[in-house]
Amino acid sequence: MSPTPATEFSAYVAFLREEWAALRLNTPMTLSAGDLSLLQGVLEQVSLEDVVKIYLPLSRLLNLHFRSARALSGVRDEFLGRPVGRAPYVIGIAGSVAVGKSTFARTLQAVLARWPDHPSVALVTTDGFLYPNATLLERGLMQRKGFPESYDRRRMITFLSDIKAGRNQVSAPVYSHQSYDIVPGELQTINAPDILIFEGLNVLQTATLEGGHAPSIIVSDFFDFSLYIDAEEAHIQEWYVARFLKLQRTVFQNDSSYFHHYKDLDAEQARDVALDIWRDINLRNLNDNILPSRERANVVLRKRADHLIGEVWLRQI
Repeated sequence: MSPTPATEFSAYVAFLREEWAALRLNTPMTLSAGDLSLLQGVLEQVSLEDVVKIYLPLSRLLNLHFRSARALSGVRDEFLGRPVGRAPYVIGIAGSVAVGKSTFARTLQAVLARWPDHPSVALVTTDGFLYPNATLLERGLMQRKGFPESYDRRRMITFLSDIKAGRNQVSAPVYSHQSYDIVPGELQTINAPDILIFEGLNVLQTATLEGGHAPSIIVSDFFDFSLYIDAEEAHIQEWYVARFLKLQRTVFQNDSSYFHHYKDLDAEQARDVALDIWRDINLRNLNDNILPSRERANVVLRKRADHLIGEVWLRQI
């Protein structure tokens, strides 16, 4: 196996699917077809083959990093003369809307939780840290929902800080994709996991400004490892449109759906609306904020048109 640089002068080496699969070594297969059926997204189907060739080698890499980080943390605690702590290992997952982050994160959570070193793996998405719609409307940000300024960054930083401090019962807000808003009074409680997966569009972004000044602390400061789910722009656009069309025929038909007003569109009208939303909001966010953060990830997973991961980039420096 001879991995090659992902690009000239790149900090990454690229592994084709079969090359990456060989790095699984003897990592056991711990998920069944039944397990995977519970993890599927709106469009993406996770196969046992994908788990074997992509997720198991990745879980082996993450387990090695987890064990090293835990050992280093123990050395630091011993040096400082304090009880050895067990701060959660935090993995950040970034990528565009419709690229399959949520399905990937759920599957990775399930695979990592099968390792005896870290059986407790929690998953939190940044959707819950969006400002409520009322606040976004007040600030004129509804058309920039998902952009860095649409998130309650202070609350997100506080949450991650409490997680890394090893506090029990740290709470995160809950977001409803049905109502397209924060659920008032509902919280997701995280109880000191071994690993926390933190998934969202802009978790690797650095250029958020507050009052004209660069923030002293950014979200990724709390990450021990980071992943970026990548694909060609044209593929992501088609996935977004296909997802919109499927939701328009199902979820949008519900009276409580925020997008209920799209329920009677014919297929051509629905596709046109989806393309407009993609180009005006999601593509702009991808190009301005999300994609520029890709080079900060420890691992980049490149998807093919069929949603399978065809190439893995591993950061060397």
